[in-house]
Amino acid sequence: MRSAITVDLVKSLAREDTPYEVHDPRLKGFLLRVQPSGVMTYYAQYGRGKRCKIGRADAVAPSVAFAKAKTVLAGAALGNDPAEAGKEAKAHTLRSFLEDVYEPWAKASIRTPKNTLGRLRANFPDLQKKKLGDINPWVVEKWRTGRLKAGAKATTVNRDLDDLRSSLAKAVEWKLISVHPLAGVKRSKADDNAIVRYLDDKEEERLRAALDAREERFRAERDRANAWRAERDYPAMPDLRRVEYADYLKPMVLLSLNTGIRRGELFSLEWRDIKFQEEMAGGRRVPPQLTVRGQSAKSRKVRHVPLNAEALTVLRSWRAQRPDSDVLVFPGRKGARLDNIRKAWLGVLADAKIKAFRWHDQRHHFASRLVMAGVSLNTVRELLGHASYTMTLRYAHLDPEHTAAAVEKLVRAG
Repeated sequence: MRSAITVDLVKSLAREDTPYEVHDPRLKGFLLRVQPSGVMTYYAQYGRGKRCKIGRADAVAPSVAFAKAKTVLAGAALGNDPAEAGKEAKAHTLRSFLEDVYEPWAKASIRTPKNTLGRLRANFPDLQKKKLGDINPWVVEKWRTGRLKAGAKATTVNRDLDDLRSSLAKAVEWKLISVHPLAGVKRSKADDNAIVRYLDDKEEERLRAALDAREERFRAERDRANAWRAERDYPAMPDLRRVEYADYLKPMVLLSLNTGIRRGELFSLEWRDIKFQEEMAGGRRVPPQLTVRGQSAKSRKVRHVPLNAEALTVLRSWRAQRPDSDVLVFPGRKGARLDNIRKAWLGVLADAKIKAFRWHDQRHHFASRLVMAGVSLNTVRELLGHASYTMTLRYAHLDPEHTAAAVEKLVRAG
């Protein structure tokens, strides 16, 4: 029997004394087998005597089964054997795949393995026990619906889905599954032109004032501590009045506002990446700049960011008070890489009475100020290290003179 396999058709099919099959003419190889018991099962037939079970009709919608069959048949056309891959997939659940296979590779190959693996485990709890071969579009669509109903933003759901998609792409590459189970799953519709958060002039003034106030508190605390120690003939701790910065936070914030580098890039910044003096290279003048190395950049590409007067002064002062720091510009305890400054940052924002402003928004602030100052979007893209121009277009609306000049061209000379 040949007929398009739809919801209405499935409802209309009756059981018979012997099994029979319905072949869908829209996709060669996609069929529904009806047993005398009334059980109906979807299959993808990809060769003589070779077929792959998709699922039962009482659990899988016809449209989902059609999409899965299309993926299986496409893989078979490329030489993959779904049956063999299915046997291999039974060896791994998502949890065992992440722990035994994906995690070792991720630690050696991606920029933020800890965060990525953490999201995969925390955001897909119901998939952890599923076999890789049992993860399908219907399961993921059910997960997506639940997340969106629970209030998660579409952009957040897309980021999590991208993590899962990337990990399963490796499972395909390593022959653990024959075809990507999410090949037909699209990203949720999201507003790619969301409002860019940056500081207005008064907010920036309050932020700088809060940083200065925090510095003074630290210095006053050190003064009191040293007075107490002097009374007891204890050796004094370093005098914070003799250095430009009481600790790392103010120079990190000022450098971020003036360069737009990401937090992870800032944590990984080394003194060898800083050029304090203007140089000549290939007959061209190279201004003072910092270099974001490929291994710490999101795009994995090296980029160079010129240092303006404030950024250069900050780095020179910070360098002068930390002559013993020979590797990382902003080291953590015992010289290790910093990984969290959340508490200090939130404290300054609270003191400055600034709401809804993440550390990453300093990057938006940097870009927004440049655009509003008339810097071209392409130059902003280069400074930010965006892989595509699309990401930079979010700042286009901040150039009112540019848009005003564009519409003014519609006025005819009278």
